Amino acid sequence: MRVNIGDVRLFFDVDGAKLRPDGATMREVPTVVLLHGGPGFDHSNFKPDFSRLAEIAQVVYLDHRGNGRSDRGDPAKWNLPQWGDDVQAFCEALEIERPIVMGNSFGGMVAMSYATRHPEHPGKLVLSSTAAVSRQDRSLEMFEKLGGATAREVARRFFENPGAETAADYQKRCIPLYNRTPSGPEFMKRAVMNLELMVDYFKNESHKFNFLPELARIKCPTLITAGELDPILPVADSKDIAAAMAPGVARLEVFENAGHGAYRDQPDRYFKILSEFILA
Repeated sequence: MRVNIGDVRLFFDVDGAKLRPDGATMREVPTVVLLHGGPGFDHSNFKPDFSRLAEIAQVVYLDHRGNGRSDRGDPAKWNLPQWGDDVQAFCEALEIERPIVMGNSFGGMVAMSYATRHPEHPGKLVLSSTAAVSRQDRSLEMFEKLGGATAREVARRFFENPGAETAADYQKRCIPLYNRTPSGPEFMKRAVMNLELMVDYFKNESHKFNFLPELARIKCPTLITAGELDPILPVADSKDIAAAMAPGVARLEVFENAGHGAYRDQPDRYFKILSEFILA
C-alpha cells in the first residue's frame, strides 16, 4: 500500500487491526510505526520478528522516502530533517494519533529527527541500536575487536569511500559481525535496495547530523535498547543518547552478548521488554 504525503508516495504495510472485538465493544489498541535501518533498504528486515507485536498492537511498517518500495523523490530531499518530517506527515495522512514510533539503526536517527522536530506528536519512542551523532572511531574499534585488523580496514574503506565495490567487501566481511545470531542469505536477497541513496547518505548526511543538543526537547517516554557487542553503532552511542535526554524521559536497556538490533540475538527478552513498554 502507498499513501501520498505531498511530493512522494510512501509504501507501508500493516499487521493487526486497530479496533478489535471485545465483548459488546470494539477495543482500540496502540499503533506502532516501525522505521527501518539502512539507509537504502526497506522494512523487510523487521519481518517476521515484529509480527508478534500484532497480538497487542497494530504494527505499521514504513519504507522511508527514497528507500525500498517508496517513491525515490528528489535526491536533494534525502536527508534526516526531511525523513523526520515525513514520519509526521505519514501519521497525519493515515490519522495515526499518538503513535509509538520505533526506529532501528538509521531508522532510530529518523525517529530522533521526527521527535525533536515534532515533540508533541509521538506517544512513545523506541530507539534501537542507533546514534545521535556519527562516531566512526567507535565503530572501527569494535570491528577490530570482533573481526580483527582486516574487518577494521574494510570498514574504514567503506566509511571513507562508499560505493559498489567497497560496499560488496563490507557486506562480506563486516555485516556478519553485526550479530551473534547469523542471519540467513534471504536477509539481503529479499530487500529492495537503493544503493545510490546509501552511497549519498554516507558521503554527505552521515557527517552532518548531531541530535545530542536537541534530545532534551523530546517529551514522550523513550525506550533505548543497545547490544553490548554492536560494531556499527556501539553501546556507547546509546549511552550518550540516554544521558542527553531530559530527566525521567528515557530508559536504557543494554543486552549482553547481543549485537546490532538486539531483538535478533535475544528475541524473548527483547520483545518482553518492548511489549511491556508499549502497554505501560
